[in-house]
Amino acid sequence: MTALDDDKPTPHGELALQIIPLPSDTNANGDVFAGWLVKQMDIAAATIAGRISQGRNATVAMDRMEFLSPLRVGSQVGCYCELVDIGRSSMKINVEVWTLDRTAKNPRKVTEGLFVYVAIDENGRIREVPEQSL
Repeated sequence: MTALDDDKPTPHGELALQIIPLPSDTNANGDVFAGWLVKQMDIAAATIAGRISQGRNATVAMDRMEFLSPLRVGSQVGCYCELVDIGRSSMKINVEVWTLDRTAKNPRKVTEGLFVYVAIDENGRIREVPEQSL
């Protein structure tokens, strides 16, 4: 992003999941549960981690979760994922969540977080991530 487009923020990464929260995803006050949103982020990032690791993986950490604005029922929610680091067996994936409210013209960022996964084998043991071609 440059100084010329600071007024037009856009998601970083690839769209990995798109979903719409329903009334059943809310608390007694009618707000979408933060846990529901974290679950969607984990699903999105795990999909990317599975593609990178070419197999099973497990979530081992979540870091830097910040909720910037509320998520409304019926809004279109997009989880954008970007691989930020890869180790021998681990992958760090940043997830940005953007929403487009039913009556809005422009999407807005709701939250972001860093998710860490390890590649595992069929027995649940840590394994190496296959070498990546650039």
